Amino acid sequence: MMSHAIGPHLTSEIPGIGGRIRVEPEDFRVEEQPLYLPCGTGEHLYIKVTKRLLSTPDLIKLISSTTGLKAKAIGVAGLKDARAVTTQMLSLQLATPEQVVRLKTNERILSIEILGRHRNRLRPGHHAGNRFHLTIRHVAPHAKDTVPAVLEILRRRGVPNYFGPQRQGRDGSNYRIGATLLADPTGQTSMSRAKRMWYLNAFQAHLFNRILAKRIDSLDRVLSGDWAMKTSTGACFQVEDESAEQPRADRFEISPTGILFGSRASWAGGEPGRIEEAAAAELGMTKDLLIQAAKACGFRGERRALRVPLADLEWSLDGSILTLVFTLPPGAYATNVLGELMKTEELGSSNDALHRAEK
Repeated sequence: MMSHAIGPHLTSEIPGIGGRIRVEPEDFRVEEQPLYLPCGTGEHLYIKVTKRLLSTPDLIKLISSTTGLKAKAIGVAGLKDARAVTTQMLSLQLATPEQVVRLKTNERILSIEILGRHRNRLRPGHHAGNRFHLTIRHVAPHAKDTVPAVLEILRRRGVPNYFGPQRQGRDGSNYRIGATLLADPTGQTSMSRAKRMWYLNAFQAHLFNRILAKRIDSLDRVLSGDWAMKTSTGACFQVEDESAEQPRADRFEISPTGILFGSRASWAGGEPGRIEEAAAAELGMTKDLLIQAAKACGFRGERRALRVPLADLEWSLDGSILTLVFTLPPGAYATNVLGELMKTEELGSSNDALHRAEK
């Protein structure tokens, strides 16, 4: 069974609870977990903002116009959704507290807190993860039995680490533009580099999702030839003896990964490598073509875990209203948890805008 056109579910044998999300913005709350706090000295002033119905790019524009700071002087660790209530840190280069005070709280900016100064700006991925508080309304009566069953599988085996549907645009075809750019990297000179990279990343994400879909039933198994990622550090190593490494995967110390192709990213060997190359072939690409295209376009690539841990889970069911609280690492999408539970097309328009952290 499929939902939001990403890929098959890990829990496909369990019926979906349906329901509706985002009936109110408060039904989707996200709190960014800081990787570090400001040290007290430096040219960047860190602030914490809670916003409602306001995207991160629009927040940056608002801060820039109100304080007089250039937008490029404002750093963030992650992009947060507009259709939600979200809390995140921002770094303001060469800003004073007096400038920040010009920002007034209102129905869109709920609170502003000055945290202190730090030496470096916040960059994408400079956070420890996101804590989600989600409300799903009008869920099916069987939710009392199926919710704990789904959540136990996700807790034990991991959340499928698909890229969310927002990567592919409203009609789901951004990756096709990326494929055209890969075939002719010099042919779109009228397009800005940032836009080109967005479409190329959309193709990267689409290929990764197809690889994960092929391995969904064994996303917690490491195979010989896999590049396994250490949960604690994000470092990767190649698996030589799968039976020796599987106990570490069972303890969630390591996870198998898929390719986010680039000029330097290593493709898997053995059976995992055959799966990656088969997924590329289905899109009319080969490993060598993608490596050459990435060199021409100037991006390195990396490996991405096929699954992520579902941490600090809490949930409660009050009649037909399900409340979920959990933490995901940077670059992971809450829609994957919702998809496993709901299994509906409702998520196709849901955009939690947690873009992959650029390392």
